[in-house]
Amino acid sequence: MALGAGELGVHGGEEDGSSRPGIGRRRFLGYVLAAPTLAVAAELGAGTGPAVAASAEAGAGAGAGVGAKAVPSLDITDILDLNDLLTVASLPTANRITIVVNTDGTVSFALPRAEVGQGITTSTAMLIAEEMDVPLEKVKVTLADARPELLFNQFTGASNTTISTFTPVRVAAAVARGRLLEAAAVALGAAVGELTLKAGVVTGPLGRTIGIGALAEKAASGEDRKVAVTLKERGEFSVIGTPRSRIDALEAVTGRKKFAMDLQVPDALPTMVCRPPTLNGKPGAVANLDAVRALPGVTDVAVVSTGVAVRARTFGQCIDAVRALKVSWKPGTAEGKSDETVRKELKDAEIWLGLPAVTPTVEATFTFHFRSNSALETNCAIADVRPDRAEIWSGLKSPIVAQQAIAKRIGLPRDKVTVHVTESGGSFGRRLFFDAALEAAEISKEFGKPVKLMWHRADDSRQGRAHPMATSRVRAAYLGNSVLGYKQRHTSVATDLGHGLGEVITAFAAKLPVGDIGFSETFFQLSQSMPYQFGVYSRLLAETDKGFNTGSMRGVYSPDVVCARELIVDALASKMGKDPLRFRRDFLRDERVRAVLDKAAEVGEWGREMPEGTAQGIALHNEYHSVCAVLVELDCRPETVGRPVRDGVAGPRVTKVVCAVDAGLAVNPRGLEAQMMGGIMDGIAQTLTASLHLRDGHFLEASWDNYFYTRQWNTPPEFKVVVMPPTSEKPGGAGELAVAASAAAVACAYGRATGSMPTVFPINHGTLSFEPKPTVPPVPASPTDGLNHVL
Repeated sequence: MALGAGELGVHGGEEDGSSRPGIGRRRFLGYVLAAPTLAVAAELGAGTGPAVAASAEAGAGAGAGVGAKAVPSLDITDILDLNDLLTVASLPTANRITIVVNTDGTVSFALPRAEVGQGITTSTAMLIAEEMDVPLEKVKVTLADARPELLFNQFTGASNTTISTFTPVRVAAAVARGRLLEAAAVALGAAVGELTLKAGVVTGPLGRTIGIGALAEKAASGEDRKVAVTLKERGEFSVIGTPRSRIDALEAVTGRKKFAMDLQVPDALPTMVCRPPTLNGKPGAVANLDAVRALPGVTDVAVVSTGVAVRARTFGQCIDAVRALKVSWKPGTAEGKSDETVRKELKDAEIWLGLPAVTPTVEATFTFHFRSNSALETNCAIADVRPDRAEIWSGLKSPIVAQQAIAKRIGLPRDKVTVHVTESGGSFGRRLFFDAALEAAEISKEFGKPVKLMWHRADDSRQGRAHPMATSRVRAAYLGNSVLGYKQRHTSVATDLGHGLGEVITAFAAKLPVGDIGFSETFFQLSQSMPYQFGVYSRLLAETDKGFNTGSMRGVYSPDVVCARELIVDALASKMGKDPLRFRRDFLRDERVRAVLDKAAEVGEWGREMPEGTAQGIALHNEYHSVCAVLVELDCRPETVGRPVRDGVAGPRVTKVVCAVDAGLAVNPRGLEAQMMGGIMDGIAQTLTASLHLRDGHFLEASWDNYFYTRQWNTPPEFKVVVMPPTSEKPGGAGELAVAASAAAVACAYGRATGSMPTVFPINHGTLSFEPKPTVPPVPASPTDGLNHVL
């Protein structure tokens, strides 16, 4: 049985007399689909999307505190943000995602999104279990293959998954529940109103029961038909809003969870690529192809567009072959460039900030260095390309675009290319790009054989995706207790949006309230917000230099933009003689933000006496209908900063974190807490330790051992996440939310602890604590233990 849903046109909250925005007792239309067992889908009209009007989060009526004179500010995201755009884009094909009830009593759903560790398979299963009244463990959520007919409804990004699928999935589940009850009424000889469905079992008035598995075929339909359903009220929830462990937790901790490299595709042998010593260099002549082909285990060697590909019986043999290759390389796209030359490019590209203000100002320029977009699971894919068809397996967040690009690269019609989406070990934006899948397809076609391609850690660090280096110049004008204006000019190495988001923006460009601006500027404007009443406010983006492999790393522009803003907020507070917390409260536009700020300050004991060389910092961020505030305590005392760490830089240490988060309706509070923890680890790293060093056209870092993401020595011993009570009938976005607030809070704490506002990030970037690995050969030798692992 397959079901779907569509709105009957009753606006949220009106039918039950509620004035709060949300679903309320809204009526929806769904489909019972023609199928052997019960299958359902959802149909949603334009009315279910975000209204293009001032949102509740705009904070209308949220006045300034006593003693402050707030000059109102307007923001485009009060009307429409990037998340709204993606939600609207997904609506037309909502009826093409289906829930199926199986004869064994399980419920199946192929989620058209990518599970990369964020827990969306669990939260989606919770939605289905809630509306269908089946046990959570009976819901089986898999990842859908690339489905071109879904258009923009198979794109994972901008913290949009739970927001955009919340209603369609619930409606389809509600249609399934109704259809099961109808079939049970016939089987039990009772009226539908006399039946109850609980834990996957229907019970009749005389105590007779029948399971949903036994009803799956009875409830099936021979034709598609529309069905009206009513969704549960929040007060009726028994699954949504309750903390649940991940449905895949046991598989993950026992090693049974399957990723791309775990799949056993017949004859798909290990494959690697010998890559250039500088960014995007191209292969020239290869002096020893025949000799490398003769190495133990090697089956194939060939020049491809990105380097020289090697296929062998083991990855160890691939590494040996890659290291043995003698290649003449052509120049890349960043020849001779370094941190210093890129910083000059950024300065030259900066948009003018305007004439100096006639009132006092606070002004500063902040520099954010390149950061690695490598995920924990290295870049990988399996490809089996035949003359008439191709099959690909990879962790992909934009599989439809990947399918199109692969078909073009290998010269096949798109419908002859099957793309399977596998679960991934992390992403943070990295899996929006499908370079491994595209490369694997090219190599498989060249060899005429299936390949299991894996990038080496050095490949991902040096040739993979990076968060662009950027500067952010800010000027805030004030007079007395009023902030009169705020200008921010963000200048960045170009962010690559060739992963599908650009197509969404193009499709809706005429309807967006952003004027005639480009992809990046549209992304920038729709993903940033101004939570303060800072008078005349403007933000502009300038981008330069497309020679780098950049990515939409977690939060994209927000961590840098918000870090710069919150440091200026601290500086303004100092100029006005105010406590940083009090200053923020006085100028906030939004009561939801004020509430999380107050909660973080309360739980974190803001203002408590701290030893010299240590300090608290507090910052906030709102995006995609969610808000959070983060308080940190940072130790900058010499004995902490200089503590010995093998092959690393210790630096300041965050000793305490308190995060208060309001994500509207949290589907799974435990999952939300985990998202906040992960985001905060990102934020700490970006402010203190994590960066790439560019020298002579390549990055010095070549693996995780010399890329300093937050390590155990910098993880806060005290950590508390407070999930606020629901403030909405729908969820907000949470995947990226905590990164910006935590990065800014750590920066503010550093400024207060040292007495000097930091302007270059990460703070430890100036210290190179490792001996860089060579670029030729491009990967280090495979480690050995004296044992023979060749089968």
